[in-house]
Amino acid sequence: MRLLIKAPAKINLTLDVLGKRADGYHEVEMVMTTIDLADRIELENRDDGQIIIISHSRFVPEDQRNLAFQAAKLLKERFNIQNGVSISIDKAIPVAAGLAGGSSDAAATLRGLNTLWNLNLTMDELADLGSEIGSDVAFCVYGGTGLARGRGEKVTKLPAPPNCWVILAKPSIGVSTADVYRNVDLKKIDHPNTEAMIKAIQNQQYDEVCRNLGNALEKVTLQMYPEVQHIKEQMEKFGADAVLMSGSGPTVFGFVQHDSRLQRIYNGLRGFCDQVFAVRMLGE
Repeated sequence: MRLLIKAPAKINLTLDVLGKRADGYHEVEMVMTTIDLADRIELENRDDGQIIIISHSRFVPEDQRNLAFQAAKLLKERFNIQNGVSISIDKAIPVAAGLAGGSSDAAATLRGLNTLWNLNLTMDELADLGSEIGSDVAFCVYGGTGLARGRGEKVTKLPAPPNCWVILAKPSIGVSTADVYRNVDLKKIDHPNTEAMIKAIQNQQYDEVCRNLGNALEKVTLQMYPEVQHIKEQMEKFGADAVLMSGSGPTVFGFVQHDSRLQRIYNGLRGFCDQVFAVRMLGE
């Protein structure tokens, strides 16, 4: 049996860092939403018990470093599954981009294997398992829009934000999330107004969503990588309604409602940035 599952990217509408935890992680509070930029995951049962990753992207590891591999291994060991699985990953989400591509692949693998291996686990149970793999995996299991707390694993569902175009631009660098967090000075960060963002989403106020975008990691990444600062400035100059870096970067996204302005911003960014996407929010 084969299953095909979409693994959508996420963007951070807010990302706040509240402090350092005893386990070494940072306590965070984030409003995230999924967008219509997705990897495609194909799962096929194997009789030999092996977990095999197949990908044509040279940036995707094909061993236990891969989060989809870890997801399959976790389910296999936890539920004593004799079968193996071939996991084909067709990448569309840029790697090491702040868009949770690897986490979304893991979440899609959990959801797919739940069906393929007849595990009958609830979404909450899958999200709990996901949180053992990585901080964003629980959110990606649910998808849609949500508030994530703790180190990202405690997820509360939110309604879809007002719909608009999302333009993403990723410079040709990767960013290490660990390095960014290592450089966070908790005394100096700008805290976004998470409550105001949630209220803006609930009231479907596009202008307020734009006004309350905020990422406590942005300043750190912009200082470490001037390329990200340049993209942000250009996107603002080309006329996006609001611009923010997603996650720990380096991808920058902008919101725009009008198709004519969308084309201008997209074309302007394509002039100096290889990876530019124009997509819609998935929201729910």
